[in-house]
Amino acid sequence: MTSERNTDQQGKPAESASPCNFDSDKLIMKLKVSLSAERKAVDPVVRNVMEIVRDMQCAIGKEDDIELALTEALANAVVHGAKEDPSKIVECIVACDEQRGMLIMVRDPGPGFDPASIPDPCTGNNIYSSHGRGIFLINQLMDEVKFHKNGTEIHMVKR
Repeated sequence: MTSERNTDQQGKPAESASPCNFDSDKLIMKLKVSLSAERKAVDPVVRNVMEIVRDMQCAIGKEDDIELALTEALANAVVHGAKEDPSKIVECIVACDEQRGMLIMVRDPGPGFDPASIPDPCTGNNIYSSHGRGIFLINQLMDEVKFHKNGTEIHMVKR
């Protein structure tokens, strides 16, 4: 029997219900994208997804926040989860729900991680670090952020 550890952005146990229920009958749009785990694949995917998001007008005035959060989540999945192995696949689902707003899930094939182990980039010597701000940015930009499946999935909501 396997267990699933769901944590929120602070690494605390998350509620079992995912904020990104993509089976809702209230979805206006649902887009599934798979990309090879290469850095060069991230920007074109983000551009194409954001073009659809803008056309659907699901998050008017919040597109820039969504774009940056999506870019960071995909980059983290490619670099940290899939170790930039082009034979591995990163998955992304983006949906617009008329009641909940933009729902985004990014999944990588990696072993996962503990979100609580990520150092705060705003304290101590971390301020001078050249990396380690992606999850911090995502948490600042999105209304809801939860990690599932041992950190191999990030679920984000922008209302």
